[in-house]
Amino acid sequence: MSMDDDHVEKVLAVIHQNHCLAPCEVAEEVGICKSSCHRILTNKLQMRCVAAKFVPCVLTDALLVREFLTKQEITVVPQPSYSPDLAPADFLLFSKLKSLLRGRRFQKVEEIEENSIWDLHAIPQNTFQNAFHTGKKCWK
Repeated sequence: MSMDDDHVEKVLAVIHQNHCLAPCEVAEEVGICKSSCHRILTNKLQMRCVAAKFVPCVLTDALLVREFLTKQEITVVPQPSYSPDLAPADFLLFSKLKSLLRGRRFQKVEEIEENSIWDLHAIPQNTFQNAFHTGKKCWK
């Protein structure tokens, strides 16, 4: 069975070796079906999918931190919930840049930075202006 301890260990080893692999790539590397790999990652290894990659769940860590701060009587300043209406990166620019970079693989962070800057320069000036005008409308 592909959900046994041996396969769980193999999936974990592949993830530790390269945490940037997509779940389908992990499944292929281990030699199991995608659905079994997904169940191992989510149920057995307590990971969740973020941007098509699996990462460890941090909810328990956040809870532990909150409990620690409470026990130490440290005042926690509440933060406003995330509002997508006020996210400046979401005013067309992030989605535009994301679509330009989609499907490309990079070996180094420097390559990502260089290609991102190159692609940002390729976005027409009026697109930037429209994004900022949209942002202003949302702020109001």
